[in-house]
Amino acid sequence: MNDTLTKLAAIIEQRKSASPDSSYVAKLHHAGLNKILEKVGEEAVETILAARDVQAGASREQLINETADLWFHSLVMLAHLDCSPAEVLAELERRFGMSGLAEKASRG
Repeated sequence: MNDTLTKLAAIIEQRKSASPDSSYVAKLHHAGLNKILEKVGEEAVETILAARDVQAGASREQLINETADLWFHSLVMLAHLDCSPAEVLAELERRFGMSGLAEKASRG
């Protein structure tokens, strides 16, 4: 699973400096952080709506597609801010064996 994130992060990093006319990723980076955040927010809302639809009996396919879009745009956001998915995975790993309630309380 990490291989997919690693490969995708490498492609996103590579395309950051491409021409906005030739790459969607480059177009987002060229538009700036606010545009990227707008896309993350849009995809988050679409993911929430798809999850509600699944709860109501709809197919899981739309939820999977919207979650993939959300993860993709989150990776673009991380790349724009020079963060890596490895850092996020390391944080998730750090939380293993820790109660979710205790982890949340430790953040203050």
